Amino acid sequence: MIDFWLATGLLLLIALSFLLIPILRERRVQREEDRTALNVALYQERVAELQAQQVEGVLSAEQMDSGRAEAARELLADTEGVAPARVSRLGKPLPLLAALLVPVLGLVLYLHFGASDKVELTREFAQAPQSVEEMTRRLERAVAAQPDSAEGLYFLGRAYMAQDRAADAAKAFERAVKVAGRQPELLGQWAQAQYFADGKRWSPQVQALTDEALKIDPKEVTSLGLLGIAAFEGERYQEAIDYWKRLLVQLPPDDNSRAALQGGIDRASEKLVASGGKVKVAEVPVVKAALLKVRVDLAAELKAKVQPGDSVFIFARATQGPPAPLAAKRLTVADLPATVELGDADAMMPQLKLSNFPEVQLVARVSRAGQPTAGEWIGRSRPLASSTAAQQNLTIDSPDK
Repeated sequence: MIDFWLATGLLLLIALSFLLIPILRERRVQREEDRTALNVALYQERVAELQAQQVEGVLSAEQMDSGRAEAARELLADTEGVAPARVSRLGKPLPLLAALLVPVLGLVLYLHFGASDKVELTREFAQAPQSVEEMTRRLERAVAAQPDSAEGLYFLGRAYMAQDRAADAAKAFERAVKVAGRQPELLGQWAQAQYFADGKRWSPQVQALTDEALKIDPKEVTSLGLLGIAAFEGERYQEAIDYWKRLLVQLPPDDNSRAALQGGIDRASEKLVASGGKVKVAEVPVVKAALLKVRVDLAAELKAKVQPGDSVFIFARATQGPPAPLAAKRLTVADLPATVELGDADAMMPQLKLSNFPEVQLVARVSRAGQPTAGEWIGRSRPLASSTAAQQNLTIDSPDK
């Protein structure tokens, strides 16, 4: 940020020079005019002396003419090169006042209409955060600068949940729903945050949100997990087992949450048996893992406009779902062209996998600041099935607006 203000100060000095230089030039012209007036006065005094000497009979007419010519030559020599006087209608006070007001007015206009907060935010996002609290503060500033960013609101809500700020998370997810529409993943996250914000009390609002999310997407993982918790707390153990089994099958084999989820299923089974019930074994469909192969390249006309070290983010996102990427990888411009694979193993979060969404869009973004949500250039594919096996070609060819 210091570099930015130094550059701003330099530009202001250049602008002030256009106002102050004419004033300095005017002072120099005034000094030259004063010297010319003095020379004219001396010339007139010398001519008067010659005339007096001629009257007294000391000088002849020829000597008088010669002396007058000599005085004229000296006057011309002294005034040679002096520019003609220029009359200024502005006067001196107005340029000086303008010189003072220009930087002040420029600063006021920039602070009001400028984007100094976004400049500073871009610099911060180029460095890795040192804590969850620092990341949350950055996301809060990002959302304040871009209130219509569904991605920013989504990640801010997740950050609040990581800090046990469920009420704040519920508000963030509610705003994300208003911006991005009633996507099932956002509805599920909103329901979960509201459930914990209400002190783990099931409410008609939470029920309505989970019902709506599962109606749109029966595999929406957050709603399945939340309904399992509510069923367990309400001693409806068979329902809890069914919900959690539907969730378990969607988690990757190496997901750390599988053990905790299986433990919940086991506890629900024990309580069901202890209460005299019998665990029903339901067949759970096996979901095949999704894997997309994509070749990414840069349009020829953009190669001179990027730098080798610029970051390239390649990700897949649901066409009907949360704004957050389902799978992502990071390269640099120097790596292009490159072929990458995006699959369930590259999921940003266990709940968001390619195989959970029938249709996705591939996106590649060039960001000089290293910010995945904003950059200079972008390329997008047409919607395609997440089960697509053929290699896709993606070209970065458009300004990122």
